[in-house]
Amino acid sequence: MTPPRRGAMRSASSCAIAGLLGLASCAVGPDYKRPAFEAAPAYKEQEGWKASEPADALSRGPWWQIFHDEVLDQLEDKIDVSNENVVAAIAAYDQAKALVDQARAGYWPTLSGSASRIRSQSGAGSFTTLSTGTGTGASSTVITARSTTTTYNTGVSANWVLDIWGQIRRTVESDRASAQASAAALAAARLSAQSTLATDYFELRAQDQLQRLLDDTVAAEQLSLKITESRYHYGVAAKADVVSAEAQLLSSQAQQINARIQRALLEHAVAVLVGQQPASFSVAPAPMRSDVPTVPAGLPSVLLERRPDVAEAERKMAQANAQIGVAKAAYFPTLTLSGSEQYTSNKWSHLVSLPNRAWSLGPTLAQTLFDAGARSAQVRQARAAYDANVAAYRQTVLSGFAQVEDQIATLRILEQQAVVEEAAVKAAREAEALTLNQYKAGTVPYSSVITAQTTRLAAEETALTVLSSRLQASVALIQALGGGWGTADLPSP
Repeated sequence: MTPPRRGAMRSASSCAIAGLLGLASCAVGPDYKRPAFEAAPAYKEQEGWKASEPADALSRGPWWQIFHDEVLDQLEDKIDVSNENVVAAIAAYDQAKALVDQARAGYWPTLSGSASRIRSQSGAGSFTTLSTGTGTGASSTVITARSTTTTYNTGVSANWVLDIWGQIRRTVESDRASAQASAAALAAARLSAQSTLATDYFELRAQDQLQRLLDDTVAAEQLSLKITESRYHYGVAAKADVVSAEAQLLSSQAQQINARIQRALLEHAVAVLVGQQPASFSVAPAPMRSDVPTVPAGLPSVLLERRPDVAEAERKMAQANAQIGVAKAAYFPTLTLSGSEQYTSNKWSHLVSLPNRAWSLGPTLAQTLFDAGARSAQVRQARAAYDANVAAYRQTVLSGFAQVEDQIATLRILEQQAVVEEAAVKAAREAEALTLNQYKAGTVPYSSVITAQTTRLAAEETALTVLSSRLQASVALIQALGGGWGTADLPSP
């Protein structure tokens, strides 16, 4: 019987491989579908509050530019480069992308080559005595020498695990979702650093404004002290008025000094956020803005596409769902195609030649017959992990809605309070001026001046606190809305 030709054998093997690859069109495990989350039609706290214009402020570039502050812009630009938390998140994302490439490598066969040179020795090296037959006791000795040989070997081998049940595909799917979750985590870390920087920056500017307010107060009280001393010199005021004026001035000067502490702490915090040592960093004092730009919250359903932490939680669900398929694929046999071609010879010059050639090619089917329930436990574990991620996703969404509602309510109520505080400051300043004039005319005691000055300072400090809180709430609302980020910014699968 004539043996089949080598070409026919290769053709048959190719057909077999093609047929096996055709089976690899299914992947076990559930296909991912994002769980539905029914959002409210509108935010409850938005009723009766209208955000300032323009309505599309966040769509024109980095969100912090709506505050029109060049110093803040320059600081925010350093976040990506210098903030160590963001740099760590970038490294985590790069690691996740490398895992995707590592998983994708499983689609292809592995090819390895080898080469060796082996020297071996055979023979016992023993002594043998033989009789010569010419006389009594006559003999001869034969020495068996050791034999040393050199063997050369080279060849290639290949192994290809066929992804019939989709284990590799589900692994790639899981790692892709994990990489997207890392990208969303990076966006969340960046947004957190940016918003924290903006918050600290506006608190620092509030301290600058407070410092100017206390400087003005000290200057006004120094003038009041001079007036009181002049009145005392001419005998129209008591010594107690002078002492009271000095005490009031010293109290304001103590506040003036103490205000520098908080500013220094905030400046140090800003330095850390932009990745600089506090010793080599400073922010020059500047006036604080008096208006508070905000952006409309939009519809609650849009929030699911705008917050990076929600996107991260959703991608983790997809990752956990794919792991169910990976666990289920362990129930099915693994088919591996293996092949090798080797050349072995005692001479290097004729190593790669047909007489020295040996080759092998064939499939290997492996199936776990008994594992004491290990695979079932792995599937249950994967399903439980998916359920946990679903719960975490829903909790993240609920927290996002609550944060937006919180900041809308804060802005709405603070806006109302700001109107009242502005009127209170105006009235307190007028009362202080009238009281000081009355004191000069001798119609009221100096204690009335002290009361008026204290009331005016307290009103201005409260108004400044409200303005600072409004700016911080505006930043917090932008952060709660995702800072202009969207799921479209996620890397493509």
